[in-house]
Amino acid sequence: MNSLQDIWDEVIRILSKELTPTAIKTWFSDCVPVEIEDCRLVLHTTTDFKRSIIMGRFGESIKATLSDLFSCDFDLVVLAGEEIQDYKEHKKEENSLPEMAGYTFDRFIVGNSNKFAHAAAIAVADNPGKNYNPLFIYGNSGLGKTHLLLAIGQAIHERDPRKKIAYVKGDEFTNQLVKSIQDGTGEEFRTKYRNLDLFLVDDIQFIAGKQQTQNEFFHTFNNIYEAGHQIVITSDRPPLEMSLLDDRLRTRFEGGLMADIQPPDLETRMAIIRNKAAQLGLILSDENVEYMASKITANIRQIEGVINRLTAYVDILGENLNKEAVDRAIDDVIRNGAIIPTPKLIIQETAKFYNLKEEDLRGQSRAKNVAMARQISMHLMRTLTGKTLNEIGAEYEDRNHTTVLSSIRKVEDLLRKDPKIAGIVRDITSNINNVGMQ
Repeated sequence: MNSLQDIWDEVIRILSKELTPTAIKTWFSDCVPVEIEDCRLVLHTTTDFKRSIIMGRFGESIKATLSDLFSCDFDLVVLAGEEIQDYKEHKKEENSLPEMAGYTFDRFIVGNSNKFAHAAAIAVADNPGKNYNPLFIYGNSGLGKTHLLLAIGQAIHERDPRKKIAYVKGDEFTNQLVKSIQDGTGEEFRTKYRNLDLFLVDDIQFIAGKQQTQNEFFHTFNNIYEAGHQIVITSDRPPLEMSLLDDRLRTRFEGGLMADIQPPDLETRMAIIRNKAAQLGLILSDENVEYMASKITANIRQIEGVINRLTAYVDILGENLNKEAVDRAIDDVIRNGAIIPTPKLIIQETAKFYNLKEEDLRGQSRAKNVAMARQISMHLMRTLTGKTLNEIGAEYEDRNHTTVLSSIRKVEDLLRKDPKIAGIVRDITSNINNVGMQ
């Protein structure tokens, strides 16, 4: 009972306990469910008169039934006649910024761990470019930073669709900059980002250590800021902990409002589970909700993964959502979310951090920066994967285990003596973990 039609059939079944068959047939026989989203059911009926009766006589009963089914407050919208066409057209317009689809403030569950960041995001959305510029939201992966970032964009876009809004991830900004240099389209690149009303930047930590990217971002930031327009940035750590971030960027980031997000508490996790389940039309018992919240303690993305998997169990396999099904979904998601990073990912992220190619690290170059990057990647491969020295050596054109061991020991020695190297290793490790969880 988790498709849209199944849910509506269940509502009608419950209403039938209080209404006569004639009333059900008269008012609901040509009533069609359109969508269920954001704890809101949209129905369509044939005439405005029928809509007024459904809303006036039965609206509260329908909402109460849905609230009982999903354990959250529901709204009801009834469309009449040709309004369904206008509704569908409006939905298309809402998706004109596809990155923001579905990311709204009313779908963000607020708790003690995120209420400051949430309040700051709403303040920015209500009054962009004024008091909190830039807004810098930071916290571990999977806690809702991107949701708040895009909810700001969604709110501002809905208020004024003419606003120029761009969303980009830190590594994408680098890739686009490199391509613009290669193609000779630097002016178009600068025009794209420097004339925005709202600049949304996700995972800014990926530009740390990339000097040309940081320089371009610095000028982009200044242009937008000096024009009185809004900048919102997310990161997995505060600027102070980005060892290779330019001081001039760090100063500007810290000059705005800093807001962190912590892992949600039990009550917040339960609310998130109910909300996500309602969005997908999945009905969970209170026991299952509490059990899931007790098992998944640190990551909202894992909660979403479990609910998506449970929805598939019901829709595809027709399974009942008993404790065994919930356990299996949790085990699958947590196991997949804890995948040990591959050697390729470690080499890829280390090379990216040093503005090198993967082939540089795997090859024979003795250039100082290449050698350092190669040694750090070997150290990370040993600590993050537990591979043997011979297995690690095979990733670098079959270097022998003595060479690998020497490289690892050199990095370990530097970690004890050089805070800069320690910061670099910490940054690359964080980047690897972030990419692995996406």
